[in-house]
Amino acid sequence: MMSDEATTPGYLKNLPDNTYLLHRSLYTMRWSDMDAFGHVNNAMYFTYFEQARVDWLASIGVAHGLVLANISCTFFQALKYPAELEVRLHAGPPGRSSLNTYYEIRDRPEAGQLCALGHGTIVWYDHASGGSRPIPDAVLQHLKNG
Repeated sequence: MMSDEATTPGYLKNLPDNTYLLHRSLYTMRWSDMDAFGHVNNAMYFTYFEQARVDWLASIGVAHGLVLANISCTFFQALKYPAELEVRLHAGPPGRSSLNTYYEIRDRPEAGQLCALGHGTIVWYDHASGGSRPIPDAVLQHLKNG
């Protein structure tokens, strides 16, 4: 039997204390990112998280050989067109093959207003063997120097 804590969803309200900034990305909201209500569609936040991960890995010269174990987002403030977005990618302590990542999405024209916080556990994965693999040395080195 699972405890109530294990079955109750948690909502990220702040970054955990043991995280540090890995990467900052700036994006311009596209017209197609909006939904019928005139703000960024909720699904697009996950696309922004993904792009920040891709940009970070490219910036350190590492191929995108990972999968998501989980992903979540807490929404604080709607983003409306036009918006200039800043996505900050943070990391917690690495595991053997996984890394907890955290995302801040801020509206730059609105003095960096925090609009959303996300969390995702990424796992380095070997598709050929069908299992996890250790975090690449280049990533671990970047995390040590971060």
